[in-house]
Amino acid sequence: MTDLDVFTLRTAYDNQLRARVPDPMPAGASVERDGPLLRFLGLDHGGFLGYRDLGGLTGTALDELIDRQREIFAARGESVEWKLHGHDEPADLPDRLRAAGFVPEEEETVVIGPVAALSATLPVPPPGVRLREVTARADLDRIAELESIVWGEPRDWLADALERELAVDPAVSHAGAGADGSEVWPQSLTVVVAEEAESGRVVSAGWVRYVAGTGFATLWGGSTLPDWRGRGIYRALVTYRARLADARGFTLLQVDASPDSRPILERLGFVAVTTTTPYVYTP
Repeated sequence: MTDLDVFTLRTAYDNQLRARVPDPMPAGASVERDGPLLRFLGLDHGGFLGYRDLGGLTGTALDELIDRQREIFAARGESVEWKLHGHDEPADLPDRLRAAGFVPEEEETVVIGPVAALSATLPVPPPGVRLREVTARADLDRIAELESIVWGEPRDWLADALERELAVDPAVSHAGAGADGSEVWPQSLTVVVAEEAESGRVVSAGWVRYVAGTGFATLWGGSTLPDWRGRGIYRALVTYRARLADARGFTLLQVDASPDSRPILERLGFVAVTTTTPYVYTP
């Protein structure tokens, strides 16, 4: 890829994915606009702050905007994430966030890849592992248990969050293999587990969100139990979800990639376009 390609992809990412309100919204969640910011409330794991850009705010005006978010979530007794991108302006924004009590977490890399090339590869998990699309609460609980083991912290909230999203998914029928000649496709979210065929143990899981009105589907999850890594499970989950996105007409996949997953994704043809760092305020 050339620099021009990276710039074009980053511009598409900024214009199509940032400062976007999910449609549909999970029950109980809401969004408020505060100048250039979108403030997400009623989520399962604290609040979230997003924006396309900060509209040229600097100095005292920017500090006031940041402080206002801190005070709103302090009053609610909730943590909140300010999602900072590596190309955000002004350059001193990270310093201002830290001064206001926001703490940076691990940096990730925003990577984007072409759906067509990725979906051309068959998703082949290793022997003894199968991929399965899931919606049942029991499966979502198993995903949360997996994530808790991998990350060493409770992630029970994840099952609630996925269940709320699935509950409002405007699934529609398509021609397929159902008893009536059709099958139901989720239109905003598909959750996929990789499980040991013999025991049914979930060894990895990922989900794909289809962003309506854009060319993007976004990939999430992908955590794999330590003793199952290095066997091609993550790659199989990526290509499986690429095929789901391709069937729905999406042309680009986007991932916030950890240092572990970035090399795998780049070998699959994803391109790094910027970085993202969660800055979290906890009352």
